[in-house]
Order: sequence, then structure tokens, then C-alpha cells
Amino acid sequence: MKVMRRRSFLLSGCLLAVSFAEEKKSATIRGMLRQFPGKPPAVETPDHQIISLDGDEPTKRVLNDKRLAGFDLEAKGHFTTPDQFQVDPIHTKAMFVHKDGHVKVITYWCDVCSIRTYSPGPCWCCQKETLLDLRDPDQDDQ
Repeated sequence: MKVMRRRSFLLSGCLLAVSFAEEKKSATIRGMLRQFPGKPPAVETPDHQIISLDGDEPTKRVLNDKRLAGFDLEAKGHFTTPDQFQVDPIHTKAMFVHKDGHVKVITYWCDVCSIRTYSPGPCWCCQKETLLDLRDPDQDDQ
């Protein structure tokens, strides 16, 4: 019986250690959004370090949106290597731009159907290309 308890205790300890090892340290990065041909989108930090960005498919569409190139981007997520950053999933609203001293949420708007989305592309209703619509965070909750 003692052996069973020890094994159970050791197994619990191992599982706990694995769960902590898989936890990724959350971080926020900020810099100029750069889009280089043939390379993943990146942020150029104020000290000119280039950090490549990755994320889920809707996040990648935002990061590759040419209308956002050159914007001061802030993203929440975690580093996978010192020069690679994984942006949190799109549903967490992990990306913002800084414009004219204000934080703006990146959204896309269909002016035909009045539908707001958080990733660029055609409107799911009328198929018209959505417009980039940077919004104040308090407006986005409405």
C-alpha cells in the first residue's frame, strides 16, 4: 500500500511539473508593424530589433493586412524564441494600434451590411471587402 501511495504521489508531482513547464509566460510587445516580401510579418522595436509574428489564421490575416503596414502595433502573447512572438488568438482581442496618442482596437466594418469583424476579408453576407475601422476600446464594447 505504501508503494502505491508513493507512486501516486510521484505521478502527481510529475503531472504538476509538466503542466507548469507547458505554461508560457505572457508578454506584450510594441513596435512598428513591418511586412517584408516572402517573410512573416514582424514588429520593429524602438531599438530596431526585428521580432517575427505568428498567430492563428485570423490573426495572420490582420498582421498581413497592407493597410496596417507601418502602424505602431501592440500585441499580447508569448515569445517562442527570442526573435519570434506568438500572438494570442483573435477572440482575445490581443492586437491594438497606437494612433495620434490613443490606443485603437483593430476592427473591420462592412458599410453595406453593418457587420463588424476582427479580421480582414470579404463580408460574410454581401462579400464586399471590409473596411479597416480603428476604434476606441470603449466603443468596441458597444
